[in-house]
Amino acid sequence: MKILVLNGPNINLLGLREPDIYGKADFQALLSLLRETGASLGIQVEQFQSNHEGALVDAIQQAYGVYDGIVINPAAYTHTSVAILDALKAVQIPAVEVHISRVSAREPFRQLSYAGMYCEKTIQGQGIDGYRQAMEYLVQKYG
Repeated sequence: MKILVLNGPNINLLGLREPDIYGKADFQALLSLLRETGASLGIQVEQFQSNHEGALVDAIQQAYGVYDGIVINPAAYTHTSVAILDALKAVQIPAVEVHISRVSAREPFRQLSYAGMYCEKTIQGQGIDGYRQAMEYLVQKYG
């Protein structure tokens, strides 16, 4: 099984960006978690992070026929990107949405998730461990 993990804007600043909201684990810790989880589950995991919406759309489109699942944290694009939603719908790859913080308890503008309209599951408020949970879910359901 091959899983693509997509991270949107500012995820590369984990550990620096509002650690009271996003935790103290930095981006390298997230990358290590992804590698370790992939190895323990016996799957291939690739990660892509971009601060640019079009690059994330391109990555989703390029995943077609290559990956068996997508774990996506669209970050700020969660609440604004119909383009990411449309790309997910177009490729029809099973996807799980992850949010490091508990977005449901945050500002009103964060309550709408376009990507979540396609994703079959959303994991939020679990810190970077949410990524592990998302990969485990995809492996259990589709692996």
